[in-house]
Amino acid sequence: MDDVHGDAPWSGDACSLVDAFRSGARSPVEELEATLAAIEASDLNCFASLDPDRAWEAATRADVSLPFGGVPTAIKELEPVAGWPWTEATLVYRDRVAPYTSHHIERLLARGGIVPVGQTTASEFGGLNVSVTKINGVTHNPWRHGRTAGGSSGGSAAAVSGGLVSLATGGDGGGSIRIPAGYAGLLGMKGTFGRIPRGPHAFMRPNTVVVGNLSRSVRDAARYYDVCAGLHPYDPSTIPSAGGWEVGLGSHDLAGRRVAIVPGLGGATLDPGVESQLRSEAEALVAATGMTLVDLKVEPPNVTAQWMMGNAATLLADLGSNWPRCASELTDEVALGIRLAQSMYNLNTAAAAEELRIQANEAMAEAFDQVDFIIAATNPGPAFAADATTSGDQSSFVEWAMTSDAASYALRAVLFGVRAATTIVPQLPSLLIAQAARRVPDLVNMGALTIISNLYGNPAVSIPAGTVRGLPVGMQVLGRHHEDALLFDVALAVERHRPWPLVAADAPVER
Repeated sequence: MDDVHGDAPWSGDACSLVDAFRSGARSPVEELEATLAAIEASDLNCFASLDPDRAWEAATRADVSLPFGGVPTAIKELEPVAGWPWTEATLVYRDRVAPYTSHHIERLLARGGIVPVGQTTASEFGGLNVSVTKINGVTHNPWRHGRTAGGSSGGSAAAVSGGLVSLATGGDGGGSIRIPAGYAGLLGMKGTFGRIPRGPHAFMRPNTVVVGNLSRSVRDAARYYDVCAGLHPYDPSTIPSAGGWEVGLGSHDLAGRRVAIVPGLGGATLDPGVESQLRSEAEALVAATGMTLVDLKVEPPNVTAQWMMGNAATLLADLGSNWPRCASELTDEVALGIRLAQSMYNLNTAAAAEELRIQANEAMAEAFDQVDFIIAATNPGPAFAADATTSGDQSSFVEWAMTSDAASYALRAVLFGVRAATTIVPQLPSLLIAQAARRVPDLVNMGALTIISNLYGNPAVSIPAGTVRGLPVGMQVLGRHHEDALLFDVALAVERHRPWPLVAADAPVER
């Protein structure tokens, strides 16, 4: 994992960079100089803002005895850092400056010793799985320019996979760490809900968001837990951390552990080639570790549509009095999502969504009564077009709604009619949402694979699993609540037996 390009940013993992600092083979100042030059020269468009002055100050006084001491680190723009822009990737807040730093980032700075370089691009409010916003433009995948880095932590994934920084933060409310990790050939760990604090001022509803990082190695992710995990009084959802995450790597015997391979978890439809690649990688993992394959159907309901509708409540709270006059400044998909939710989401819809969540929880609990791990695809396919504003081919309805002002007004008239009809038939929105999910499955296909672990709250990790058509795909492994350490060891087994390229530039060229 050693870097071989002295004038370029470190191409190994963050832990090996710290080792180089401690041995004197490289200095934090040298690394920062290479990092800033590489960012300046990059065409990935994965940084929303930079703070070279703060970075130079931190690099010159870096304490390399700390876990990530001196490591240039990118911070997802949805995380507030005092004095930095806090746009949440939207034009609505283009002039806002953060008055405080999130507790997650405070721990990275104080306990970890990172050098904060700047902010990576994200999807607007973290609401989409794409790399396009009005404020930042298009972020590209370092594996292939013109392909998406995913969302919402797409900028972080591109920065780490693209060799610009060896560590970047992320957040996962419906797959936003795992989805970009899968597209960019990185490790993406979504911990048990509450593993890392989210405060201050973090929305509690819908109790699905987990913060973390995009990493090149398992030990980077484990060390990140050592730095950031644990209780915090400002986040009542946080859970205790026993510590020793990195030291404990490889300490669990995986032989005999039961695993089910369910490629299209949640009813997702996979692109050609993805299932065969996933099965090949999963079966190799099972053979290498001595785990036991179990033939098991895992069929939780697809709650993507209801989850998206319910999330609009926190989005409206975030926008406050800016809505609806700010609609033209929002990406069309976000504005449309709010209008849909306002018309379709009522007490009956919430009740239906709650019932579905119970069904999902019970389906997952029953599955984990029978197996230790569930292996699924991370994404339905490899990275789609970078400038796509919705994932894959799911955009026909959205595209129609945005083709012209006439279509937009027509849709609003329909939604007004639905809202009016709801006073007579309160169950109508719930019925319409269910019908849309059945008739237009692509609208909810993407989230089916990842959202289930956000709703259930269990840990899930996306592990690089080779390529399909020359682009990375992720193998997602789901585990039981609080068994994050076991998932680290599963990922470690893959890393040891089938190591992946740490940066896109090191990937073998497919001919």
